[in-house]
Amino acid sequence: ELVARGAHVLGFDGNDELLGVARSRALANAEFERCDLREFPELGLEAEGLWCSFAAAYFPDLPAVLASWTGHLRPGGWVALTEIDDLFAHEPLSERTRQLLEDYVGDSLAAGRYDFRMGRKLGAHLERAGLRVSRALRLADQEFSFPGAARPDVLAAWRSRFERMQLLRDSSGPEFERLEADFLGCLARSDHRSLAKVYCSIAVKSVE
Repeated sequence: ELVARGAHVLGFDGNDELLGVARSRALANAEFERCDLREFPELGLEAEGLWCSFAAAYFPDLPAVLASWTGHLRPGGWVALTEIDDLFAHEPLSERTRQLLEDYVGDSLAAGRYDFRMGRKLGAHLERAGLRVSRALRLADQEFSFPGAARPDVLAAWRSRFERMQLLRDSSGPEFERLEADFLGCLARSDHRSLAKVYCSIAVKSVE
C-alpha cells in the first residue's frame, strides 16, 4: 500500500522467513532488512512515516523503544501503530481455560516478553514518547475480533498459532491439549463472542 502511494519503503523484521516472503514480491522502491527492533539501524536519513502492525506488544517497554524509532523520523512525521488487545478474550470458555490463559498473560508481561493488553495502551505510550496522537481507531478484524463461528481459514490460523506457542504449552503442562480444544471449539461455535479488540493509533512528531 505504501509503495502504491509513491513511498520508498524500508522494511525491518527479525524473522528471516517473513523477510523472504516480503522480498519475493519484488516490490519496486522497497527494501527489507533483518534487525533487532530494539536496536534500530542507522538509516542515514529522516523517514516521513513509521508503520508498525502487530509488533508493539513484543515491547512492554514501548515508550523507550518508540523513542529510538522516532529518532529516525523527521519533525512532523507520522507514526501508525496497530495492535490487538486481549488476544484470548473469547467466550464461552471454561473457567479453567480462562485461568490458564490469564496466568500465561500475566507471566508474559512480568517477564517482559509480551503485553497481551498493549492495544488499549497505544495512545498513552505514544504520548509518553513525546508524540501527539491525531487519531485513535478501533478496527474490524476477522481473525481476532469477530462474532459467531470462525471461518475455516481463521480456525487453521489459530491452530498454527497454538503450535508455535511453546511457552503456553510449557506453562499449561498436561492441560494444554484440553485448553487448545476448548479455545478452538469456542471459536467454532455459532454463539461465539469476541471481547478482543484491534486498535490503531496515529501520532505526529513535534516540529519543534
